[in-house]
Amino acid sequence: MAKANRIKNIIYSFAVLNAIVLLGTIGFKLLDDRYTFLEAFYMTVITITTVGFGELYEPSEGMMLFTSLLIISSFGTFAYVLTAISAYVIDGEFQQYFKEIKVKGEVSKIKDHVIVCGYGRNGSQAVSVLKTHNQPFVLIESESEVIEELKKTDPNILFVNGDATHDDVLEKARIDHAKALIATLPSDSNNLFVVLTARERNPNIKIISRASEENSDRKLRIAGANNVIMPDKIGGAHMASLVMKPDIIEFLDFVSANGQVDINLEEIDFNELPEGMQNKSIHECGIRNQTGANIIGLKTAEGEFIINPSPDTKITSNVKLFALGTPDQINKLKNLFT
Repeated sequence: MAKANRIKNIIYSFAVLNAIVLLGTIGFKLLDDRYTFLEAFYMTVITITTVGFGELYEPSEGMMLFTSLLIISSFGTFAYVLTAISAYVIDGEFQQYFKEIKVKGEVSKIKDHVIVCGYGRNGSQAVSVLKTHNQPFVLIESESEVIEELKKTDPNILFVNGDATHDDVLEKARIDHAKALIATLPSDSNNLFVVLTARERNPNIKIISRASEENSDRKLRIAGANNVIMPDKIGGAHMASLVMKPDIIEFLDFVSANGQVDINLEEIDFNELPEGMQNKSIHECGIRNQTGANIIGLKTAEGEFIINPSPDTKITSNVKLFALGTPDQINKLKNLFT
């Protein structure tokens, strides 16, 4: 808000200064017809800036009075404009302005990215994981204060300052070119609006939405969400599981996408596989021999999960594989697809 007021004051001061220059030019021309418009403009500029050059022509009493009034009326305005501009540059706001232009330019060209709606508790966690895994994303946040604080800690973050429930804001975030959207707004109704708009604009996008109320789950899925997460419910279940099966849960936390350990789970879609690996068995693909990563799970075309599939399992259309390995092994795995 302070920055907006400062910019507004600078613009207002420039407007007043331009008005003074215009009136001064006209005044010099009317009071002494020997002045051309260029000479009248020149006299006005050297007068209000008090640079000390002499007059082009011998001034009359009326001209001296006009010049004095012009200096008095413009000196404060001119000094304020210089002070405001200096403060704007020294405070780094001028540099920040060009950074924001650069961010808008990068957002306008981004593709295959994730859109995160809302930088609350869940949104900030989602952003942290995306950054850890170098996944391009655009953050939509309506609170300008939150954006300003975030820019201080991460100047390179791509963002759109606006309400994610508005179509034009999602358009600015390139919803048509995004591969996924995470709706973490505090209101279930707002998340519902976001999901509806996102699904309409991009039928192929993967949508994950947060929900607070039990009855919101079904509505969000009907609206187009692929997955609906209830943080409070998951948190309670997770704590109970730590009591019942602590070692298993700790192991799952260990291999989750938190970026804190040297082990990753990777999802591999059938279409990502080279043609030489498609419609072959896991053993024939030789993924473990080539990369060291292990295929620990598989999702069939019918949506069924197979844990620890046998080496003879065929990798057919619409199948997804789940591989476990170190970052180096996962990178080798990804290199097979490039």
